[in-house]
Amino acid sequence: MRLLIIRHADPDYSIDSLTATGKIEAELLSRRIAPLRDAYFYVSPMGRARDTAAPSLKLAERTAVECDWLREFSPGFPHPGKDSGHCAWDWLPDAWTAEPEYFDHLNWARTPIMKEAHVEEEYLRVTENLDRLLASHGYVRNGFFYRAEKANEDTLVFFCHFGVECVLLSHLLNISPMQLWHGTCALPSSVTTLYTEERRRGIACFRMSSFGDISHLYAAGREPSFAARFCETYDRMDQRHD
Repeated sequence: MRLLIIRHADPDYSIDSLTATGKIEAELLSRRIAPLRDAYFYVSPMGRARDTAAPSLKLAERTAVECDWLREFSPGFPHPGKDSGHCAWDWLPDAWTAEPEYFDHLNWARTPIMKEAHVEEEYLRVTENLDRLLASHGYVRNGFFYRAEKANEDTLVFFCHFGVECVLLSHLLNISPMQLWHGTCALPSSVTTLYTEERRRGIACFRMSSFGDISHLYAAGREPSFAARFCETYDRMDQRHD
């Protein structure tokens, strides 16, 4: 089985859609995704994800299943290190790295602030829905791996968002999402790919072969959007600051 997790193209958050640049990115992405006509397509209900998926689905002459659990991961709460804190996945480094629990994939959601915001419940809602979907395709969660009850080479494509992408990867790879949220950056329209490996019959795990791939942009001679990144150095006032 192959999973493709796609972050939406350059967003216009004010209208939950895409910028002019994002629309170009989505069109370029479609040249890569549309040939996967036999894939299974799933999309977040949020406008920026649906608008990213639309060119690929149109070109492939396919539709996607809309999944509420693929919407951006957004338990709301104030958190340390960010005055306008409203999410679990955008903390300043001196805040989240001060807690050893955040590096533990079993205990990261059990700190007082995470408990107060019921983050673990939302995480479980997402991952349990993911596991139900994978089970319907023949792969059943068993602890930290999957039983390949009906091994196959299906391709599942998810059009979603960075925060929830890291939740999916956290679950599939058994890594704390705090490390993924703060240590990786999936640029707009990027594609992350995972494959199953079944080295012993019936025992499968997911392995990531690429993260945040934007080769479809480079193939068209287009630089990626800066969205999702912060300033490379603090004195770069032309780049995004906190």
